[in-house]
Amino acid sequence: QVQLVESGGGLVQAGGSLRLSCAASGRTFSFSNYAMGWFRQAPGKEREFVATISWNSLAYCAESVKGRFTISRDNAKNTVYLQMNSLKPEDTAVYYCARARGGARTDVGNAYDYWGQGTQVTVSS
Repeated sequence: QVQLVESGGGLVQAGGSLRLSCAASGRTFSFSNYAMGWFRQAPGKEREFVATISWNSLAYCAESVKGRFTISRDNAKNTVYLQMNSLKPEDTAVYYCARARGGARTDVGNAYDYWGQGTQVTVSS
């Protein structure tokens, strides 16, 4: 089974930056073979796609964060990152890391089979 552990969340002022990390592990998990993604969910709202990165580091971000967030991965460390700059109050949510079923980047939640526990990001105005 795959385990994903997010970290790096916290409280930050609008306009500030934060970097989230997602450490992956698993006995039969070859991290470099899979696309990874970040999703977020605010209280009372549905989960929404944030960013995804393919096995070979092709990235795609949601329109709401494009130009502000950058997803990256370090396969040697089995870790995916989400660099968040120019944060806005509407970015406040629990951020979840997920592993896709294949290597292609995707914004479809059902295409991901393992999810982390989430890390809280709060952006104050």
